[in-house]
Amino acid sequence: MLHCPRNFVKSAIFLSVFLLGTDINTALAADPTGDWRVADGVANIRVAQCNGSMWGVVAWEKEPGGRDTNNPDPAKQSRPTLGMPILLDMKKKPGADSWEGQVYNAKDGQTYASTITPHGSDQLEIQGCVLGFLCGGETWTRVGPPIPSSPGNSMAKESAKGSPAPKGASPKTVGAANPPAPKTAGSPKGHAPTADAVGDICLLGDIARFAH
Repeated sequence: MLHCPRNFVKSAIFLSVFLLGTDINTALAADPTGDWRVADGVANIRVAQCNGSMWGVVAWEKEPGGRDTNNPDPAKQSRPTLGMPILLDMKKKPGADSWEGQVYNAKDGQTYASTITPHGSDQLEIQGCVLGFLCGGETWTRVGPPIPSSPGNSMAKESAKGSPAPKGASPKTVGAANPPAPKTAGSPKGHAPTADAVGDICLLGDIARFAH
């Protein structure tokens, strides 16, 4: 019978754990889903994969009750900014940990070509351009865990076609990061946690109608 030296066994176990941790960190680093605090701290954006594309909506506001007053469409100027799509239909770039699509800037009511790129496990870089120039960007900080794939994607697809959601599904909880503890939705330090008013963003009307 062959006997492995004790030190060799310990080294093998340590190496296995190290490699497993590396794989987990790598996967997390490339995952843009979850709740992110914008650079100036006025809002959290919840990013999730809906039917193969990344979408992001306002999940928390520092000053509640905001309205999309700068939207060029008069019909949308009274819509709440809470739950409003910000990152629009972003597709994975081949061979890169980046996603391309559009970003809506509520400050000027304009939509720009955009790229999101995770940096490490707790930062997300947002780049936006107007017709390929005047590019600028900012870095968001993670405040909520990644959101795993969920039946919400197919539910949003079916809802867009007018089919009922699967029995027992709840728009508040399905795909909403297990769901996250209320404080991850952006409760300021020292304040009581607030309820999650957004939930599974794949089920929001402004996103579900595109996910088909």
